[in-house]
Amino acid sequence: MKKFVAFTGYACNNRCGFCVHLRRRALPQRTTREVVAAMASARRDGCDALELVGGEVTIRPDFLTLVGTARALGFPRVALASNGRMFSRPGFARAAVAAGLTDVMLSLHGDGAELHDGLTGAAGNFKELIAGLAALKAAGVGRLSVNSTVVRRNVRALPALAYLLVALEVRSAEFIFVDPSVGGAAEDFEEWVPRLGEAASAMRRALAIGREAGTSDWCVRYVPLCLFRDWLGQVSELREARAFSSVRHWAPDFVNDDVQGSRRDGARVRTARCRGCRLEPECEGVWRGYAERRGDSELEPVHG
Repeated sequence: MKKFVAFTGYACNNRCGFCVHLRRRALPQRTTREVVAAMASARRDGCDALELVGGEVTIRPDFLTLVGTARALGFPRVALASNGRMFSRPGFARAAVAAGLTDVMLSLHGDGAELHDGLTGAAGNFKELIAGLAALKAAGVGRLSVNSTVVRRNVRALPALAYLLVALEVRSAEFIFVDPSVGGAAEDFEEWVPRLGEAASAMRRALAIGREAGTSDWCVRYVPLCLFRDWLGQVSELREARAFSSVRHWAPDFVNDDVQGSRRDGARVRTARCRGCRLEPECEGVWRGYAERRGDSELEPVHG
């Protein structure tokens, strides 16, 4: 399959301090016509999967129109990454599913309102997200998942967050090591970026909690494979490489026709410590910004 990810604009009703788009909020949104034209072009090029990303796409007045148009263009899967707030509004989730929305990924960064709302800069966000999740389930959305960005403030809460996901019966989840290349985490590295070793330990514990609950569909992203040698089946980049022959990003300010390649050859790096590791051929390494600030001593190359 081929995947097309459309960043429709960066406007958002949250203000996560670690967000890669933190300084892009004021950039003009792509128009309805532009988004539809880009989706149509991607479909003609053979893209099977579409993902709508912001900012926050659900606050666009044309959100339901974009979803319906994507299905009319023939995309069998229309996915959305969202903070979930709009889905707490009466009838919104049902209208989105009726329009053709098949997959929703909700961003949940804390195990309770205090932590999550503090990280997203939006009072009441946690309550709205939980209500939105329930509404999407009731509306019969095809695939519902949760993603959590791992930052310095929530790394120790990951096990508690994992138990919350179990209680919410979330079968698909992703724990994402924060990107320090651009945006909030790049501007204030020490504020947002945890130690890689500490984060990996907490992420492995979260995966274990998922397995104990009966799911192996919880994954990790943006991590070196050596720290997850016993969890390789639950690394998002490896799954993505096997599921999609290509992933393209289209946004207000850039177009990237080879997302996997650009990460591997630019934003992430394999260091001298990685030489000889048997996982190196498939590993994207660590974020370049992390390696430049903290070195590579936390890596644990796999030999033999």
